[in-house]
Amino acid sequence: MREFHRHTISGVAKNLARRWACLILGGAMLMPYMMVGALLSGVLGGNGRLSDVLLPVQLGVFAAVLPVVALTGLFLPVRGLEVNAAQGLLGVQVDTPPRQARRSWQERRRTATWFTLHLGVGGLVSGCTLAGVPFTLWTLPLAWRGSTWLAYDIGPGWEGLLWTLMGLGLLAALVAAAAGAGALLAGLAPVLLGPTPSERLAAAEDRARALAERNRLARELHDSVGHALSVVTVQAAAAARVLDRDPATARTALAAIEQSARSALDDLDHVLGVLREDRAGTAPQATLADLDALVRASGAEVRAEVGDLSGVPAVVSREAYRIVQEALTNAIKHGRGPVRLAAAVHGDDLTLLVSNDGGARRGRSGGRGVTGMRERVRLLRGELEAGPAEGGWRVSVRLPLRSSL
Repeated sequence: MREFHRHTISGVAKNLARRWACLILGGAMLMPYMMVGALLSGVLGGNGRLSDVLLPVQLGVFAAVLPVVALTGLFLPVRGLEVNAAQGLLGVQVDTPPRQARRSWQERRRTATWFTLHLGVGGLVSGCTLAGVPFTLWTLPLAWRGSTWLAYDIGPGWEGLLWTLMGLGLLAALVAAAAGAGALLAGLAPVLLGPTPSERLAAAEDRARALAERNRLARELHDSVGHALSVVTVQAAAAARVLDRDPATARTALAAIEQSARSALDDLDHVLGVLREDRAGTAPQATLADLDALVRASGAEVRAEVGDLSGVPAVVSREAYRIVQEALTNAIKHGRGPVRLAAAVHGDDLTLLVSNDGGARRGRSGGRGVTGMRERVRLLRGELEAGPAEGGWRVSVRLPLRSSL
């Protein structure tokens, strides 16, 4: 218990010392303003003697320079310096605001308010420290040896002891004032130096965009690589069954495996390139114009009925391609028999249909693939039906052509 109290007192003392140093720093930063203010006060007052300029500056000059301090904080980039001082000396955590091309006036006003408080309060505490600590040290020996102050004789004994107690009381009041001022600044630092509401909103929007991009990349990776692995699994099994009796069919299956693997590697390379924030050299995203290559790469028996899709907007075409890709994957995994693929434009809508007629495997569902399709369709404000139907697997999609992400 004694060790605990010792560490607690030591921590409090260190914290007070750091906050006091922060206040002294504020007073030091205020000194150039005070010196210029004192000089102007002497010149404008018609008294240019150097001795008057170096005399302690009156409170009127102190009050007069505070608006100048506020104006400085309004225009000069002092926020970074003040954040470092608050975190390093006051011991508070200040959230780092997002970088912006231009400073908002709300941020400028908050920074100027903090800068003025730091230098104003710091200047008062620094002045009291410079005057109070030497005064206390001067009063300590008066109890036994006495002294003379401003032509007033202070004798040893009770009179000197009274002065010593006055000095110690002044020191205690100074410590309390420094602790209170430090606590005040520590409480205001996160509020005034932290992100403004507009900056927090901008940061939240950035995080939402980043999360949406990650989710989109995750869907693309699942759709493309999952489709390729499903094709590889089916074609490898088919090749193994006919390798001895039908080498030509086996070679066709192996070619489909190679093409699917290459396509998956290209998609993976594209996603990794985006994650590295290096889009240079990455392949363009596939669209409905690539349906023929998708069907060939699947290696399955697909009966395609594709109409004129040239009028489909690019954003709808890209998302529709991924939906068809996942629907083919589900048809291969969860159904049997030939796959029917129909894609056409009817009025202002794009309709997609992918189905098996050979009977769905029991106990299977689309899993994350269907969830990914639903997310894409919802973003495009369309409609989706997916699951076992009429003994097979069926995915039906309607996408408005004028939807946008």
